[in-house]
Amino acid sequence: MNITREKMNYDLVIVGAGPSGLSAAINFKKLCKKNNKEYSVCVVEKGSEVGAHILSGAILEPRALNELIENWQNIEDCPVKVPVKNESLKFLTEKNSYNIPGIFTPSVMHNKGNFIISLGSFCKWLSKQAENLGIEIYPGFAASEILIENGKLNGIITGDLGINKNGEQGSNFQPGIEIYSKYTLFAEGCRGHLGKRLMDEFNLRDNVQHQTYGIGLKELWEIKNENSNPGEVCHSIGWPLDNETYGGSFLYHLDKNLVSFGFVIGLDYKNPYLSPYEEFQRFKMHPKMKYVFEGGRRISYGARALNEGGFQSLPKLSFPGGAIIGCDAGTLNTPKIKGTHTAMKSGMIASELVYNELELKKENTEISNFCETFQNSWAGKELKAARNVRPSFKHGLRIGMILSGIDQIIFRGKAPWTLKHAEEDHLSLRKKTESKKIEYPKADGIITFDRLTNVSFSSTYHEENQPCHLKLNNLMVPISNNLEFFDSPEQRYCPAGVYEILYERESPILQINAQNCIHCKTCDIKDPTQNINWITPEGGGGPNYTNM
Repeated sequence: MNITREKMNYDLVIVGAGPSGLSAAINFKKLCKKNNKEYSVCVVEKGSEVGAHILSGAILEPRALNELIENWQNIEDCPVKVPVKNESLKFLTEKNSYNIPGIFTPSVMHNKGNFIISLGSFCKWLSKQAENLGIEIYPGFAASEILIENGKLNGIITGDLGINKNGEQGSNFQPGIEIYSKYTLFAEGCRGHLGKRLMDEFNLRDNVQHQTYGIGLKELWEIKNENSNPGEVCHSIGWPLDNETYGGSFLYHLDKNLVSFGFVIGLDYKNPYLSPYEEFQRFKMHPKMKYVFEGGRRISYGARALNEGGFQSLPKLSFPGGAIIGCDAGTLNTPKIKGTHTAMKSGMIASELVYNELELKKENTEISNFCETFQNSWAGKELKAARNVRPSFKHGLRIGMILSGIDQIIFRGKAPWTLKHAEEDHLSLRKKTESKKIEYPKADGIITFDRLTNVSFSSTYHEENQPCHLKLNNLMVPISNNLEFFDSPEQRYCPAGVYEILYERESPILQINAQNCIHCKTCDIKDPTQNINWITPEGGGGPNYTNM
C-alpha cells in the first residue's frame, strides 16, 4: 500500500506513557533545563489517554519517585496518599486462613514506608508533571512499526487510522506518522509488540534465560464503610490453587472505601482446564474473604500479563538507536510483588545516558553501558538479589517456599548460585488426556461475575471495522493442535472471552472476538505453539481503565 506520511523529528522518542516512559521523559527534560539545553522529546501512548491501559495492584515503593521529583509530597493533586499501615500474608485452605508469622516472611516482602496507589492515577499525575516541563505527549497514537536502516533504529511509525477489515483505506482514513529520532526508548509494558521484534532484530535475548510470565487479574471495589481500613495490605497463597501452580492474591485498602483486589497466576501452569479468571472469581467466595465484598459494588475490572523472570531473564537492554526499559524489558521484582520503582529507575538511567550521547554529538549509536549501569544501580542489585525466588517454585508451592526462605532469609539474596527457570510457559501444558477437568461454580452476579459482564466494566472499545489485531501464523493450528490435544485452552486462559470454539455443520472453528480484547497479552505468551501474535490495534482502542 503506497502511503504518503507526515514526518516528524525529535532527539528522543519514548514509546509508552507508563511509569518507566514518563520517568525517562521527566528526567531527560530536567537534565536539559539544568544545563540550558533544548533537546526535543515526545511520548507516544496507544491508550486513549494516559492511564487508560495502566493496571497494577499497586503498592509503590517511593525510592525512584524521591529521586525523580523533589518534595513530591507537597505537590498539589499528587495521588500518593495512603501509606501502608499494616500487612499480613495468609496461607489458605479451602475453609480456613492461617497467618504466616512475619519472622518467616522475607524482608523484601515487607511494605513499611510504601504507599497503596492507583497506578493509572499515578501515571496521569506524572504526565502532568511531564507536560509542565514542556514534554509533548500524544495519547491515542500506537507505535506500530520500527524504522531500521543500516542496522540502526531511526524511529517509529504510528498506526494508520481508518483501515477496514479487508485492509483497505476507509472513508475516514488517516495515515500514521513517521517519527524519526536520534534515540528511541521502548516502554510498552510487559510483552511489548515492538519490544518483541527488537529482541529478535538485534538478538537481545542471546545468552540469557527465557522470560516467564504471570497473569494478573484485578477488580476495584467500593466496600461498606465498616469493612474499609485504609492502609491495610493482605496477600495470600494456597487455595484455590493446587501445589504445582504458582500464584496468590492481593487485597489493598485505599481511601474512600475503595479496595484493589486481584489474583496472579504463573503462566507456567500445567492443567489446560485451569481458568485464571475462574480461579480469581472463586477466591472471593472463600469464607475468610467473602465478607469484604458483601454489600459492596465492583467498579472496574481488568487483566494484564506481568514479567516474572527477573534478573536472569533480562535481555540486553540496548541496541543501535535505542533501548528497552521497564516492564518491556522485565524489571519486575517478583518477591516484592512490585515493579513500578524499578521500572522508573530503568527509564531514568536510560534517559541520562541518552542525554550524555547527545552531548557528545552522537545519534543512533548504541548506549553500550546501559546494561552495566542498570545492573550496578540499586534497582539492578535489587533484582539480582531476588533472582532465585521465582525459579524455586518450579518444584511446587511447599518446596518453593522452603527454597525461597533459604535464599531470602538465610542468604539474603546473596547465594552463590543462580537457579534456572523451568520450560517456557507455552510448553508447560499437559495433554488433555493427562489432565483433570475443573468444575467452576456459576457466577452469582453479586460477588462473582461471568467474564463478558466483567469485561463491560473495563470500558473496552475497538473500532469494529478494523483488521483483527490477533494474528494467527497458521489458521489450522487452533483446531488440529489446540483443540485436539489441549481442548482449546485459549477459551480459558483469555480473561476477556476473546477466543471461542464454534461448530459449523458439526466442524469446529475458532472465532476470535477481538473487540473484547483488554490487551493483557496472555494469548501471545501461553499459546502452545506460539501461533498467536498480538499486534497493536488502532490507536485509542482497548480498555479505558478508571483508577486501576
